[in-house]
Amino acid sequence: MSLCTSNLHPSSSSFNLFSHNNNSPKPSLNSLRLATSTSPSSSVAPLKLSTTNQALRSRFLSNRIQSRQLWIRCATSESEPSISVAPGCNGGAVTAEERVIVLVIGGGGREHALCHALKRSPSCNSVLCAPGNPGITSSGDAACVPDLDVTDSSAVISFCQKHNVGLVVVGPEVPLVAGLANDLVSADILTFGPSSQAAALEGSKNFMKNLCHKYNIPTAKYKTFSDATAAKEYIQEQGVPIVIKADGLAAGKGVTVAMELEEAFESVDSMLVKGVFGAAGCQVIVEEFLEGEEASFFALVDGENAIPLESAQDHKRVGDGDTGPNTGGMGAYSPAPVLTKEVQDVVMESIIHPTVKGMAEEGCKFVGVLFAGLMIEKKSGLPKLIEFNVRFGDPECTDDASRVQSDLAKVLLAACRGELKGVSLDWSRDSAMVVVMASRGYPGAYEKGTIIGNLEEAERVAPGVKVFHAGTGLDSEGNVVASGGRVLGVTAKGRDLEEARERAYTAVGQINWPGGFFRSDIGWRALLQKQVASKD
Repeated sequence: MSLCTSNLHPSSSSFNLFSHNNNSPKPSLNSLRLATSTSPSSSVAPLKLSTTNQALRSRFLSNRIQSRQLWIRCATSESEPSISVAPGCNGGAVTAEERVIVLVIGGGGREHALCHALKRSPSCNSVLCAPGNPGITSSGDAACVPDLDVTDSSAVISFCQKHNVGLVVVGPEVPLVAGLANDLVSADILTFGPSSQAAALEGSKNFMKNLCHKYNIPTAKYKTFSDATAAKEYIQEQGVPIVIKADGLAAGKGVTVAMELEEAFESVDSMLVKGVFGAAGCQVIVEEFLEGEEASFFALVDGENAIPLESAQDHKRVGDGDTGPNTGGMGAYSPAPVLTKEVQDVVMESIIHPTVKGMAEEGCKFVGVLFAGLMIEKKSGLPKLIEFNVRFGDPECTDDASRVQSDLAKVLLAACRGELKGVSLDWSRDSAMVVVMASRGYPGAYEKGTIIGNLEEAERVAPGVKVFHAGTGLDSEGNVVASGGRVLGVTAKGRDLEEARERAYTAVGQINWPGGFFRSDIGWRALLQKQVASKD
């Protein structure tokens, strides 16, 4: 018997999705439901993706409380930051000539990187970050607001109105799926991030797969299950290697690439029987294994138009040589040689544009950043969609934040207004690399509270080095300590990938953190490709 339980209930504003596999006739997406019965084709009550989704809100609030407990020494003056406002600036009326106050929601490495990039934007008057983290505060990249409860939409709206915030940028996926952007937009506050309905592209892998099927977006063959026995029978038929994914949000840990049947069966049982991911794992998607090279592709979307960002390649496995379990990302580099101009054009035409158009046709225009996790297939050299995320990638965002030269605030405002057509971004010609330092034991159980030293020294080892904080806090003596699994994103720019890599690892070597670890081979695919090309 499954231990999975869910408190998701019908809603007039919810998306109705039926479990579906891509071997059957294409239904209308608006008539689809998420199945949670023992049959992969049975229908149940629709999934509610709104601010009343208590499962998501409870999880986000729990993380928020932990962050407050660890970050006990954040300057109290940051709770009510002093803000000067450009004349005429308010939440709903911002012209291209005005400078806006930007509020970034979140407190991880992605949010630190966004604050760093927005701080350099000529259109940005000042940057606030809630809750933020000690690294954001100490670097001066933003004024942190640790006491703002970002799980409470009314509190965020009140704060924005009080401080004349002209743009809100929502970093993490959980508040987006829970509906924070819906509430902010309803209050006439310009918000970069999709509605809860559009965020279903990440909140439900089954929804994403069904959209791909209906609009002919290339992705792996799949089938969705809520019954463990049926899932195992299908896996037995398909053979290994095979991929098992939790349907909902699982903090980057809900994917198993099984090379043996036993491993695949254990993954199914852990999700559908043991309920290790709770409601997020009450359905599993079983996918064919795609062989090739993974890459990350980002596009800014205004509901109808999309413009590409620079390419990047993440390293998901925890160990050198791409070994061990999947993580939220152990490092990345940009640009990614595997995403040639030709391949990027194919991604825009076959994946991004059909998705934007399809979401609009389904009545939930997507506004925000669309993050396509891709597999560039070994046989064909063509891209297939692995998954969508509805926010900037972490750690890829740190590379993009280091390389972007355009006025990021101005571009994000254009996206919020539906004015991206004809817009382009300028990028540094330098390469960038980020090496993630994580707490020992991650992605499993890890120790919190270990002291980290020499962070300022690390940033001085070479030009273009920046240490982004992802999971840090302060102890009672003011020491920077680890408060999460992935803790630091040590990022460096260089004339080429080799120089960026050398600088990043030199900086890593300066950091005094016995309780941490890192991969020593970030960028190995691109460097190997370059070596092979030079020999030819």
